[in-house]
Parts: sequence; structure tokens; C-alpha cells
Amino acid sequence: MEKLIITAAICGAEVTKEHNPNVPYTIEEIRNEAKKAYDAGASVIHLHVREDDGTPTQSKERYAACMKAIREACPDVIIQPSTGGAVGMSADERLQPLELSPEMATLDCGTLNFGGDEIFVNTENMIIEFAKRMKDRSIKPECEVFDKSMIDMAVRLMKKGHIESPMHFNLVMGVNGGISGEPRDLIYLSESLPEGSTFTVSGIGRVQLPLSTMAILLGGHVRVGFEDNIYLKKGQLAESNADFVKRVVELSGILGREVATPHEARQILGISK
Repeated sequence: MEKLIITAAICGAEVTKEHNPNVPYTIEEIRNEAKKAYDAGASVIHLHVREDDGTPTQSKERYAACMKAIREACPDVIIQPSTGGAVGMSADERLQPLELSPEMATLDCGTLNFGGDEIFVNTENMIIEFAKRMKDRSIKPECEVFDKSMIDMAVRLMKKGHIESPMHFNLVMGVNGGISGEPRDLIYLSESLPEGSTFTVSGIGRVQLPLSTMAILLGGHVRVGFEDNIYLKKGQLAESNADFVKRVVELSGILGREVATPHEARQILGISK
């Protein structure tokens, strides 16, 4: 079984310091959290950025500043900007980080009801345009899927030449409006992926630990961090993203699977620095 890639989603766009005071906002805070996660064993930093007051932004300038700070702290880590941004942002706004030509970026593969009146919109034409921008800049897309239909969308677009094979997926589970986080659901999604694909599992909230365990056993990879969960265990707020990463490293060791370095992660994902 190939080595385990650990992704740290260090701040997201929705969670705030009111939820957990350790959520990073400023460039320095984001840098420090990325470094802690990297030192703990993360080879990929999934990156949203914030203004200093916590407002989510897709500003190219803010991304550039945060990515520069992260690279200075951990030069070989893979930085994976989000093109999801936050609910309500326009496509042009969300696409800004691609202008920095990162190695990887997220590609959301469908529309989702996030709850209440919040709809995370990703039309087929939007997905095609986002994929084209990534392909033009040789950016490896991580296909974000919240349900089985989004895998089907990604595969259909791959067959049409919009997404290159082999594909890498992030199976986001336990989000309101998406697939739940039951073990049967992960089996279903992982068995629905095209042959030769790689996949990461992002369990939201209380399903994070059991799904991380299953991902390791199934040969997938794992994403953890404040974007997905703020509690290390019931009633105990995590002090850092590194707490989640360390737990996955320990768990992986118990289950007999080695953790990938950034260099090894690039080889597994088929990207080059």
C-alpha cells in the first residue's frame, strides 16, 4: 500500500475564532499553523485565506502573501488553494488564486445545499471553466465531491478531456446537504472512483476520526484540520491543526502505514515541483 498523504485544512472559510480561538486569520497565524501541521506530518496545506478580522477572501494578493509566508516556513510543502471560496462569491472571485499557478487547487464538482438559504453553486459550465484554467496552467485539480453524482460529473468531464487522468478526489463526508459519514458511504464512494484514481477523505466533525481510520485501511489519504473539525474529542477544543495531524500519524503507525513526505506525495499525485 502506498504511503499516506496527510492534508491539513488549516482555517477554511466558515469556522471562526468564536468557534475556536485558535483558528488562524492573519498571515502570521496562517504561516504558524501551516508550519505546525507540516512539522507534525502534513505534506499538503489546503489553503483558504482571511482578512485580519476573519472575513474570508479570495484576493490574489492575500493568497500570494500567505503562500509566500508558508513557503518560507516550510519550503517543500504542497500548497493547495481553494477555488471554493465562500458561499456567495462569484466565479471570477473564486478563481483568483489560480493566477499564482500553484501545484494543486480544488475543483468543486457539483452544487450543494449547505443549509437554510445557502447554496454552494457549481454549474457544469463553471466546473468546465475552472478545469480549463487549471489545465492551462498545469495545476493538478483535486476533485471535491460531496456525493456520488459529483464523481459521475468528474468522470464525464474527464472523458470529454476537461480533466486529465489519473484523477485525484477529495471525498467530503458529513456536510449538511451532502452524503453522510457512515462507513457504508465511504465504501460506496471509494468503489465508485475510476481505476487508477487516488483519493483523500475529509470527515466533518464527529465522523472525522472513524473515516480517517477507514481511509487509511482502504488505501486512501486523509484530510484533517480546523476547516473540518474544531474538537479533538467531545468537549475538548483542539489547540492547533497539528493536534489532528499528530493523531493521524499515530493512527497510521498503529495500522502499519507509513506517512508520505511532500516529495513522496508529489510522486503519488503525479505532480512535480
